[in-house]
Amino acid sequence: MMTIDIPGYKRFEIQHVVCDYNGTIAVDGKMIDGVCEIINDLSKDLDFHVITADTFGFVERELENVRCKLVKIPVQNQAVAKLEYVLSLGKDKTICIGNGNNDRLMLKEAALGIALLQKEGACIETLFASDVVCKSVIDAFGYFKEPKRLIATLRS
Repeated sequence: MMTIDIPGYKRFEIQHVVCDYNGTIAVDGKMIDGVCEIINDLSKDLDFHVITADTFGFVERELENVRCKLVKIPVQNQAVAKLEYVLSLGKDKTICIGNGNNDRLMLKEAALGIALLQKEGACIETLFASDVVCKSVIDAFGYFKEPKRLIATLRS
């Protein structure tokens, strides 16, 4: 569990981090360098979940050394499936990170939604549904190591 108190905005008590896979922690189905190590380090305090339809077909292999729960969803209705998963965890204690159109609902409903603008790009509706936009997942994970960055971004 991690607590982040943002003056004039809200207090987060986060237990879960839900990440989209491709475009978020992976590019073209391959994990982004350094992500595995960061998730494994942060998983001491937070529960990580990777939710994907596994477009490239080898997510299990890529995540075999990552301390996270893998959730595979059907190709149809991905946005709804991701949202339902976040609701089952408890949206008020969950941070979601993603970039695609199928991430927009979970980012909007999560305690904190972080959209990413990496190599794959980002859906404009997803950007508008998020609380914060980062240029990389490494930067987004930086909020957990140094919460004052998030405070500087969101305080009123």
